[in-house]
Order: sequence, then C-alpha cells, then structure tokens
Amino acid sequence: MDVTTASKDSIELREASRTNLGSSPLSDSLFSDFGALQASRDDATLRRLGKRPLLNRSFGFMSSLGLSCSVLLSWEGILVTSVPTFLHVGPAGVIWAFLIGWVGVTSVYASVAELASIAPTAGGQYHWVAMMAPEWCANFLCYLTAWLTTLAWQAIAITTSYSVATLIQGLVVLAEPSYVPLQWHTVLIMWAAAVFSVLINSTTGRILAKVEGFVLILHLTGFFGVLVPMIYFAPHNTPAAVFTTFTNNGEWSSQALAFLVGLPTVASTLTGADCAVHMSEEVRSANVVVPRALIYTIIINGALGFSMVIALMFCTGDVDAAVEAADKVFYPFIQIFEDSVKSTPGACIMVGVILTMAITSCISTYASASRMMWSFARDKGLPFDTYLVRLNKNTLPVYSILTTMMFTVLISFIVLGSSAVLSALLSLLLAALYSSYLLACALLLYRRCTGALHPYVPGADIDLHHQLVWGPWRVPEPFGTVNNAFACVYAGFLLFWSFWPMDNHPGAQDLNWSVVVYGTVMVFSVVWYVLRARHYFKGPIREV
Repeated sequence: MDVTTASKDSIELREASRTNLGSSPLSDSLFSDFGALQASRDDATLRRLGKRPLLNRSFGFMSSLGLSCSVLLSWEGILVTSVPTFLHVGPAGVIWAFLIGWVGVTSVYASVAELASIAPTAGGQYHWVAMMAPEWCANFLCYLTAWLTTLAWQAIAITTSYSVATLIQGLVVLAEPSYVPLQWHTVLIMWAAAVFSVLINSTTGRILAKVEGFVLILHLTGFFGVLVPMIYFAPHNTPAAVFTTFTNNGEWSSQALAFLVGLPTVASTLTGADCAVHMSEEVRSANVVVPRALIYTIIINGALGFSMVIALMFCTGDVDAAVEAADKVFYPFIQIFEDSVKSTPGACIMVGVILTMAITSCISTYASASRMMWSFARDKGLPFDTYLVRLNKNTLPVYSILTTMMFTVLISFIVLGSSAVLSALLSLLLAALYSSYLLACALLLYRRCTGALHPYVPGADIDLHHQLVWGPWRVPEPFGTVNNAFACVYAGFLLFWSFWPMDNHPGAQDLNWSVVVYGTVMVFSVVWYVLRARHYFKGPIREV
C-alpha cells in the first residue's frame, strides 16, 4: 500500500466513523462523539501544518509517558554512566553533575514542549526550524537539522540493541562464570533484539500503545525492586564521602575543569525525551498530551535517576574490583549488585530488571527512530523516499521500521572488529540531538522576542504553515522567555563540553571521537546540500 492509498483509506474511514455516529448505541454515543470530535481537531491541526493525517491515533497520555520514560531509562542508565564518571571526578562530582543536568534538560524540554504544542508533527525539530527560520536559510537549516536528528535516532536504536546484547552476556557470565562472551555472540544478540523490536512495532498502533502503558508500570516498580535490596544489604559510605569528595583523576589543570568534562556523560542519561514528539501524529490531543508527557517524563525520570545515583554512591564499596569485573561482565554495576546483596541469584534478578527495561527501551526507540525517518522521507529528504513512506494495512511505516533494523544489522558488524569503533560512531547521538535542540530553541527565542508568535485561539482556522501561533500549552511569561534563554545557554554549554575527552592526555582508546564523527556528518551534509539537496529539498512539503 502506498502513501496515497493509505491517506485516502485513512480519511475515508474517519469520515465514515463520524457519519455513523448517529446509529451508535446510546451507551457508546458519548465516547464515540468525543473521540470523533477530538480526532477531527487533531486532523485539522495537522492539515493546517500542511500534512495529511495518515497514521492512527492510538496513544494517550499514559502510553506517551511510558514511551518517553522507556527511552530515557534514567535510573537504569545512571547505573551505566555514573561509574566511569565516578572514577574521574568522584562521587560528589557524579551527584552534582546529575543535578545540574536535570535542571538544564528540564529547561530545554520545557521549550521543546512549547514547540510541540505549536506544531505536533513527527518531524519535530526540523519542521519547527523550517517554520521559524528566516526564509533565506530555512531550507538549509531544516535539512541539516533533519539529518542530525535522523542519524541521532538511528544511533540510539543501535546503542540500545548493543546494550541489550551486552547486558544479556553480562548476566550469563554472572550466573555461569565459565561462559566466555565472544564478539559474534554480541552481534547475533543485537540482531535478535532488533528483530523483536520490529515484530512489536509492526503489529498495530493499539498494541504498541498498550505495551508502552505497561512499560511505565515496569519502570516504576522495577526502580524499587533494584533500589531497596541494594540499600538494605550493602554497607554504606559516609555522607561526607558521598557529597563532598571530588577527584581529578583525568589530570586536568583544575578540579572545576575536570567536573565540566565529566558533566555530559552523566547528563546524557536524561536525553531522548523528544521520542514522544516523533510519535505526535499517533497521539490523541497531541498539542496538549505530548508537552505534558515531556514535562512529566523529565520530572519522574529526574527524581528516580537522582535517587538512584545517590543510593549507588552510598553503596559503592570496592570500585576497583567493579571496574576490573567489567572486563568480564561488561558493566561495573553488575559487580556492585553482587557485592551489595552478597548473592549471585539476587544480583541476577536485579540485572534481569535492568535487562527487561532495556528490551522495552529498544521497542520504544525503534518506534521513534522509524517515525523520524518516515517523516524526513515524506518530505523527500532521504534516498528511496517513495519506499520509506509506505504504510502497511495497519497504517504503520513498516518500511522505515525495517530500514532501522537494517542499519542496526549493518553497523553491528563493527563489533567483530572493535567495540571502541562502534562507540566512536555512536557518540554522534548526544551532540546531534543537542544541536537540534539548540537550533530550535534559539529560533523560538528569536521569534518570541520579535513578537512573531500570535496568541492561541481555540478552534481558529489558521494556516500554521505561514503564520506562527502559540499552541494550547506554553510557559507563562516572563518565565517562558527566561526559560527559553536558559535552555539555549545550557544546550550550547553541554554541546561544547560533550566533545572533550575524560582524560587530559588520552590515548586512541580514550579519545572522544564524537567531534570527528559529528564534524564528518556536518561537512557531508553541507557539501551534499550545496551539490544536490538544494535542488530537490524544499523543507516540509505542503500536502494539503
């Protein structure tokens, strides 16, 4: 089924359901009428943005919140990122870095939430940039943002599959020390994780939404399932050792510089909440639900992550042993779990909770990455766009989902050579995402300061493709402008420090390759735009 047929069928089905409302049973009429009215409003908003409503709106607030929480995996992710940072800047450095990152990312996502309320489309950042940028550079900035965001989400999909594979291998080593994890094992498990994610994402939007709602419950209950045993059984460090001990093991010229270099690693734990934005065209009341999901995600995940990092710093005993064990079990926190509960089966259960959440994160990441790819292809920004935009009978972008899996399969072969090379390629994601946030937030600040954004009028039939109008969700003034300015400062600040290595004199293995990968993508995008893309890419295409 091609996109034209899918559009026609989708619109006809919606019109038929609205026409038949009068024949519905009285008990169902209220819910049917409300659902039809809301669907009509969502479709009208999308049409005013120039896009046809092709996807079924199966997501509500709870399922959108579950999607965002599962992609962020804050308290789960901090277990991975905190130990390397701990070795360089100390326990206090980890705690304060997370706290600063939490404040900063909340500001960024508050501005992103405002933009999502203005234009709730799957394209997200690049669509907003096209709307707000000056006409003379809008297409170029839109194209650059689209490439960065698309590649970042593909990198997140690969990273999540790799995390699932290495967690499984680490769990097996913990349970059966005689097992020797081989690189080709990692590759095969990555493929299995990718195939499983594709199968779930290719069913129906309704099933995916139910899965995400269930994931939210797992995310919250699993937190206590890991936190309580670790706190109860592990010996505790003193508060002074946790909150006031800073180190400079990277041999930087000052403690402050060492702290700033370690900040992005911890702060990256709260990156990726814009996954809800890329699902906007499948969310009911998207211009309200998506912004709320973003804010609640940051609040919930920030609180859980902050609690977990404090608990981990209190319960971490023999750090050297945990780091040495990582050569066998991949992650130091696995050894920390075993040292805390003094039980291998107990540690396996705790690691199993993390693994379960990583698998659900893989499903959610594939959903967001494929929608971002589908949206960019819809605007003819990708090769083979006529295939990538096709929908299956359940109105799902199955070709984009399969292409996301294909990228994971291809890139996974790098593991056979060196996982360090894979890490270098995947280091693109933090810089790429924050570049898109920075550009979108900066343009929003420019437009709100120049008075280009008009007040929101419920039910008004305004062409959003040519006129900027606030959505129903926004931060009240003057706090909105102040927050917007701070978001730009923080995004630029984190982007700058994300290119620094953890050590002052790094070797090839310890060098931060993100600047090389990021620079290569930027140069290629600019050159390709000048040579080819400027002739065919005209920003978000007006379909209606």
